[in-house]
Amino acid sequence: MHLPTHVLSGWAVASLVPRLTPRERLLAMFAATAPDLDGLAILGGREAFETYHHVVGHNLFFGLLVTALVAGWSSNRRTMAILSFGLFHLHLVMDSFGSGRDWGISYLWPPVQREWLNPWRWDFFSWQNLVAAYGLVLVTIVIAIRQGRTPLETIAPSLDRQLVTLARWLRPGTRVEP
Repeated sequence: MHLPTHVLSGWAVASLVPRLTPRERLLAMFAATAPDLDGLAILGGREAFETYHHVVGHNLFFGLLVTALVAGWSSNRRTMAILSFGLFHLHLVMDSFGSGRDWGISYLWPPVQREWLNPWRWDFFSWQNLVAAYGLVLVTIVIAIRQGRTPLETIAPSLDRQLVTLARWLRPGTRVEP
């Protein structure tokens, strides 16, 4: 799936968990996107990318590392460990469906050199991925209206406030002044 879809999935799920801080929601976005760090293999060329993407970062051991890091950086460690581990696996599930017909998941790498392929996977540029992305944008707008925050709450607070104001102004039933 597309990187912004993973980012929004992490933030949207974290927004469902009560008592998380803005920093912890940011860490949730990291946990939801961390597997794609193995995409940096593109810096070594196309062959390196095709060899290591969906391998180095898309496995149980990397998931445990991400979980430990996120929990260690959080004040709410138990909750964030569970959330991080779940979001990491949500990324793998999303990728198993929406990363294209040629991509599998090497879940037990490095000890087990096997790639699992989802028989129901679809193309990377597909209507299903668009529905997931736009669905998460809609969820983000609903959260902005109801909870008064966006995924930018930590990294761009001023823009976050402006987007919340816009979302609340555009919500159905709002009277628009001429």
